[in-house]
Amino acid sequence: MQNLQNKVAFVTGGSRGIGAAIVRRLALEGATVALTYQSSADAAQALVSEIEAGGGRALAIRSDAGDPAALQEAIDQAADRFGRINILVNNAGVLHLGPVDEFALENFDNTIAVNVRAVFVGLKAALRHMGEGGRIVNIGSVNAFRVPFAGAAVYAMSKSALSGLVKGLARDLGPRGITINNVLPGPVDTDMNPENTDFGASLHGLMALPRHGRPEEIASMVAYLAGPESAFVTGADLAVDGGFGA
Repeated sequence: MQNLQNKVAFVTGGSRGIGAAIVRRLALEGATVALTYQSSADAAQALVSEIEAGGGRALAIRSDAGDPAALQEAIDQAADRFGRINILVNNAGVLHLGPVDEFALENFDNTIAVNVRAVFVGLKAALRHMGEGGRIVNIGSVNAFRVPFAGAAVYAMSKSALSGLVKGLARDLGPRGITINNVLPGPVDTDMNPENTDFGASLHGLMALPRHGRPEEIASMVAYLAGPESAFVTGADLAVDGGFGA
């Protein structure tokens, strides 16, 4: 079933990992998809070619999520190209780890700029092109509520900020017929958090399902929240974490 026919989706950080899986899934569901990338130009263009070869429509735009003007321009460009934005997926994120007494202020600022401010900038820009039935999905993290290892305080703080944001914005956007939710992945096998490492293996003992998730498993939740069957879901934090937070 193509639940997203005639919908236009915008996905930040969509060239690799979870972002690329989301782009593929939304395109499979029938959506036209615009995606941003910062440095993975070849991967982004290959993904666009893959979608177009399957009969879909896609557009890759180079944009730094940490640059508010660039992100706003990218969203406006996609809306001009395709006529509207029905679905926004705030996926771009950074992960800086380290003890607080050694944590560089520039890494703190970068974490806030990409993981928090870019979400606000993106949704504010997208709302100008989004009408009733719009969907906003943020990719958060289960670390917003559970951090069982050292060095992730700033990352966890940035992801927990999204929980308060969506609860407040659910009230603001509900009368406009627009929903907003967070998807909270647990450990997922990507280049940011590969399964085949000592650290990756150590996480499995904390989980009900002792394995990393697959990017496609996160994308399936995003597709649900972007589609018509989730019309009564808003302001929610939905974990896809293999029981990491159980």
